Amino acid sequence: MSLDVLQLLGAAGAVASLVVSLLVLRLVLLASGREDLALHHLARLEREMADRLGQVRLGMEERLGGLTTVIAREQGEARTAMANALRQMGEQSAARLAAIQSSVNEQLHAAVEKQMTRSFQRVLEQFAAVQKAMGEVSSMTAQIGDLKRLFSNVKTRGGWGEAQLRAILDDVLPAGSYETNRRLNPANADVVEFAVRMPMRGAAAPLLAIDSKFPTEAYERLLNAVDAVDAEGERAARRALEALVRMEARKIASKYILPPVTVEFAVLYLPTDGLYAEVARVPGLIDGIGRTCRVLVMGPSLIPALLRTIHLGYVTLALEEKTEAISHLLGATRQEMIRMDGVLEKLGRNAGAMSNAIEEARRRTRVVARKLREVEAPGPAGAMALPDLEEREPEENGPDGLAAD
Repeated sequence: MSLDVLQLLGAAGAVASLVVSLLVLRLVLLASGREDLALHHLARLEREMADRLGQVRLGMEERLGGLTTVIAREQGEARTAMANALRQMGEQSAARLAAIQSSVNEQLHAAVEKQMTRSFQRVLEQFAAVQKAMGEVSSMTAQIGDLKRLFSNVKTRGGWGEAQLRAILDDVLPAGSYETNRRLNPANADVVEFAVRMPMRGAAAPLLAIDSKFPTEAYERLLNAVDAVDAEGERAARRALEALVRMEARKIASKYILPPVTVEFAVLYLPTDGLYAEVARVPGLIDGIGRTCRVLVMGPSLIPALLRTIHLGYVTLALEEKTEAISHLLGATRQEMIRMDGVLEKLGRNAGAMSNAIEEARRRTRVVARKLREVEAPGPAGAMALPDLEEREPEENGPDGLAAD
């Protein structure tokens, strides 16, 4: 298509050159005064130019028609190529989108499956925890039922309080420092649950009586009245509990305070801190029992302090016994030190005599060495000195062979 355009441009240039030549020729003829000849030539050139322009126009029309056909064909081919390219791009895009969608679906499926597995596992764990909690609740319910049955029996209730008190005694006091079910008065068959031996000198140490009491019915009536916000019922239950505690304190005072077998007081033990707190809330109850009955009311939080004080007494008594043994040992050690001083004095005297003998031997050795040096020198004087030394030696020694001071 570019070649045809160049050809058309060349034909147009030739026509333009012909027109320029015709004008130049006309000007020349006019200048020479031959106007008729110039007109004749101009007419001929005009006809040639018209023929040439006709040919150029036909050629241009043919070329333009060919160019139009070529352009139309190339446009069709371009449209076809573009359509093919668009179709291929669409197919490739569709394939890529399908691949991406497949990959996304796979990843989404894997993520969803993993999350569902984790969630299901978590649900199973929570369900197992719920089952375990339900089992514990059931077990706790059964234990509560057992406790209710336990505390509904007076004898069993007393045994539970006694076992708890025994555990506290074993935990605080040394072994063998208390007795169980001890009869304090030979005149009757009453026995105290625990009799603690007090830390004192002598074979017959006084005992501290400790008796456990658990008035469950009165305590439960008080708690029920408090829960029901029944002020009148609470006052009545508290009065009943006070009367019951006072009665038990009087029994303990009459049965288990028997000096000199026991000390001047006894202990009423309440097995729970809640029960002790309700008793302590009654104004003047614990102090009044202590003054009138000489009975100390204590709970699980207070009685270990009393028992630790008794244990400290045992420790002090053991230290006093060890102090006496140490005093005897120090006396015997003093006598041995006196005898050792005499032995050291004798050894010192013998050591002094031995030191003098050693010093005399060293002196005589120096004399012998000096004489030997003289023997090495020429002349007869040194040879006669050694016998003189041996003759004087007995005179310088003492009667026991040691050097004289």
